[in-house]
Amino acid sequence: MARTEDGDGSAPPGTFDVVRLVEDLLAGAVAHRASDVHFEPTADGLLVRYRLDGTLQTVEQLPRALAENVISRLKVLGGLLTYRVDIPQEGRIDRRPDAPGRVLDQRLAVFPTLHGQRAVVRIFYDDPELSRLDRLGLPAAILDDLRGCAAGHQGVLLLTGPAGSGKSTTLAALLRHVRDRFPGKSIVALEDPIERHIEGVTQVQIPPHGAMTFPVALRSLLRQDPEVLMIGEIRDAETARIAVEAGLTGHLLLSTLHSGACAGALLRLLEMGVEPYQVTSAVRAVVNQRLVRRLCEQCKRPAGDGRFEAPGCDECFGTGFRGRTLVAEMVRLDGEIRRAILAKADLDTLAAILSARGHMSLRQAGRRLVADGITTGEELDRVCGCDEQEVD
Repeated sequence: MARTEDGDGSAPPGTFDVVRLVEDLLAGAVAHRASDVHFEPTADGLLVRYRLDGTLQTVEQLPRALAENVISRLKVLGGLLTYRVDIPQEGRIDRRPDAPGRVLDQRLAVFPTLHGQRAVVRIFYDDPELSRLDRLGLPAAILDDLRGCAAGHQGVLLLTGPAGSGKSTTLAALLRHVRDRFPGKSIVALEDPIERHIEGVTQVQIPPHGAMTFPVALRSLLRQDPEVLMIGEIRDAETARIAVEAGLTGHLLLSTLHSGACAGALLRLLEMGVEPYQVTSAVRAVVNQRLVRRLCEQCKRPAGDGRFEAPGCDECFGTGFRGRTLVAEMVRLDGEIRRAILAKADLDTLAAILSARGHMSLRQAGRRLVADGITTGEELDRVCGCDEQEVD
């Protein structure tokens, strides 16, 4: 039921304080460093779940009588239309004056479903540790190669991986590195949406609907004398072609592309209609990355055979994991890879070339983390998939 108050500002007897309930749920999410809070309607009520280190954990099962008012309260906080329950809506929840300073933004999305409205609050944090390239947990060899690419005056650097693999964080750290290492460079970023402000970078938000699309904005920006361009994601053939052209004409271009592997990202550009000679001339390197959960340091213990386990504690919300770390592989285009792309080699051929020259794959990098007691083999399988050749 909706909240009502007595003259002293307190809720009268028998009235459930939905305002306080929503505040407590959001505050609890921040306390546990949840990236998202899900309010999922069911036939019996409203399920509340936190996304902790990439996985959803149920924290509350609210009765059906409260579901509508909880969603309505969220919509009020997000500046949405409370009387419209039949359309998707998106908004932003302002930070409270007394909220922890580490919360940058809270975004709300509401969607109608069979059992009522579903709401998700995404929480963005200010984490100074993740703003620096050398604090992301990248292997030393990849870190050096990335710095080398960032020092270049032209070419395309691609980051690939599924949603939620930390690509945007890596891109933001790269932009800060370029800004700090090469002051005076003109840096422009096209994003949808802008997740965090980067001082010294011109950031442009591309609306999901409207005349200013990624291709339109990118073509116009090339006449604005930029030196470094960042595109949040290459989503279509037109954007891909313009991005590659920019990398060929004196611009350093950074972007992301959805693919499961470095070689797959190169082939996807070909599938988008980019000519093989353009790919080999423009693309300098591809980074493929994932985020794996770290074993909780408070409850981690040896499990035998050099492995570790964590049974769960209050610190890690009973999950056995606390925080995440990066697993990455990087491919720089050399003569052999370029010749294979020009010959339009398939994925297996490119993978064989990389394997023959000792390339460290994503799973090999992950197995080092398992050996060091940072994560588990099961977590590596969950994130990277189970390699059939490794199954006993």
